Amino acid sequence: MHHHTPSNSEACIRLCNECAAACLEMSHHCLDMGGEHASPEHQTLLQDCADICATSARFMARHSPHHPHLCRECAEICNACAEECEQMRGADEPMKRCAEICRRCAQSCQQMAGASV
Repeated sequence: MHHHTPSNSEACIRLCNECAAACLEMSHHCLDMGGEHASPEHQTLLQDCADICATSARFMARHSPHHPHLCRECAEICNACAEECEQMRGADEPMKRCAEICRRCAQSCQQMAGASV
């Protein structure tokens, strides 16, 4: 298991909170766009990503011994969300930004989980 410095934890918490906010904003943006963007499957993934990121941030903030496996799951969901946003985005800049923050959050969570990147 990796030793996590407070700065690593703080950076991951910040990224998780940023990603949660981005996915909530993207959910609203996608509803406005309609079509496949408003599909129940896409909306569920955005909400799942927002929820797991917010939960992971709270687990890390309180130094829960369960944060490594939660961070591992967070990374998996963030990667799935990023892939879907990249596939659907077309020329949509907000979706590109959401995919980028999801990727950064996934990478940070993988490090916090002790998983290979």
